[in-house]
Formats: sequence, C-alpha cells, structure tokens
Amino acid sequence: MNRQVFEFKVPQRFVTGTVGMPGERTFFLQARSGSQLTSVIAEKQQIAVLAERIDQLLDEVIRLSEHGLDIPASGVDALADTGPLDVPISEEFRVGAMALGWDDTDSLVVVEAHAVDEESDEVPELAEDDPDAPDTLRVWLTPVQARSFAVRARAVVSAGRAPCPFCSQPLDPEGHVCPRANGYRRRA
Repeated sequence: MNRQVFEFKVPQRFVTGTVGMPGERTFFLQARSGSQLTSVIAEKQQIAVLAERIDQLLDEVIRLSEHGLDIPASGVDALADTGPLDVPISEEFRVGAMALGWDDTDSLVVVEAHAVDEESDEVPELAEDDPDAPDTLRVWLTPVQARSFAVRARAVVSAGRAPCPFCSQPLDPEGHVCPRANGYRRRA
C-alpha cells in the first residue's frame, strides 16, 4: 500500500465548500499552498463537527493558556474566506475519520483527515506516520485561520435544505414523507 500524506503548514487557503445543488451536494475540504492543491470529500456532518470541535479546542486553549496567546475569542467573520473552491477539484480520497489537536510548540491547530480504510476500523493517532495507515490530509492552521474556517464551515453546512419542523429531516422542494406525521407528505 502506497500511503500518501498531504501536508500543509499554515496554507494560503484551507476551506470547505460544495459542488452540486442542495440535497445532492458533495462536500469538500480543500487546502492550497502555491501550486499545491489537495481536495478530499467529506460528509456534511463531518464538516459540522469539525467546525464545532475547532471552536471548542481554541476555547479550551484560551482557558488554559498562561501565555496570553493571540487567539480570537470567536469567529472572525471579516476574515472568513467566502470564495469558491479552487479548480480543478480532483478528490484525493473520501474522509473516513478526522483528528484534531493543538501544536503547543508552534501555537497551531492541527487538522487531519484520514481516508476511509476498508481493512481496519482503527483511527490513526494524530501525526501518526505508519506507512500502512490510510492516506491523510494534514493541515496546520493559525488560530485566526482555524476560527475563519469554522465560520465558513457553519455557513456552508447551513446553506442546504431547510429542516422539517416536525422530524428535522431535510425538506425536498416537493416535500417529504414525514415519519412524525404517520407517513403523510409534508410540504415545505
């Protein structure tokens, strides 16, 4: 197995974005430094959880910090990257597991996205370089970049179909069969 590790230390760009119409969107994580561009497919829920965990991680670092690190307390809307994904979008792999950590030496957030591994259910440890581990996208972000990523990720996730007020499943334009309404079709 030829493992690939795509590493980006404080990239020019690390974003999430989608291709397709709501209900049929494919979610991507994309990192770019110069001419190096890596795109991986992720699930909508993985993106939502990553944004939430990044904010939790940075809040915890602020709480525990004795050094007065320069970490924004919340999302940096003005600095959020709102541009489209870079093209060409050529996915390297589909994300199966993610890892998140704090690099205390450089005061950076570390995000890892690991490819789906059909042979093992184990999630690699952060910064693991086992040659038999799945392909990995590893990105180090400044706290400002990480907060900005989280702002954009929440916006991308929420831009999809509206949820049904009864069952919280996404509504299609033609409505959907709502389990909470005993199978009757609810309209948007």
